[in-house]
Amino acid sequence: MNPDLDLALDRVIKAPPATVWKAWTDPAAFSRWWLPAPLRCRVERLDVRPGGGMVTSMSEDGTVFVPHADFCFLVVDEGRHLVFTNAVDSTWRPAAPAPVAMTAEITLAEHPDGTDYRILVRHGDPDSRARHEELGFADGWGTVLAQLAAVAEGA
Repeated sequence: MNPDLDLALDRVIKAPPATVWKAWTDPAAFSRWWLPAPLRCRVERLDVRPGGGMVTSMSEDGTVFVPHADFCFLVVDEGRHLVFTNAVDSTWRPAAPAPVAMTAEITLAEHPDGTDYRILVRHGDPDSRARHEELGFADGWGTVLAQLAAVAEGA
C-alpha cells in the first residue's frame, strides 16, 4: 500500500469466504449491500470474470433509478480476490468517472472467525486519493462493508 495514493479498510466477517464471495457474485445479494442505506441498488449487470462488467443504478425512493457505477473486472480469482476499475467501463471503453478514477482490490482470506476481508483502493495521484478521502471514503465504503457483513453473516 502506498499511503500517498491508496485507501484501505479491513474487517473480519463472521461468515466463511464462500458466503462472502456469493454476496459479491449473486446479483440479488449484491443489491442488498452495495449502496449505503437507505439508498436502493439495482444491478443492471454483474458479470464477475476478468473482462466482465458491473453496472448498478441507485434510487432514493425505490421507484426512480439513476446510474451509479460502471466498472470493469480486471482480476477474478474465484473465492479469494477481485480487482475492478471505473477507469474502464463495462464495455471496455475508457471512462472519466466522477468523482475519482480508482482501481479497487478486494481480498478474502480464511480467518478463525470467518473471513479476513480487505479493501485496497488505488488512485492515480495524491489529489485523487485526498478527494476520495474527503468525500467520505471511510464512512461510505465502511458502511457498505458493514452491510456486506450483515448480508453474509445472516446468510
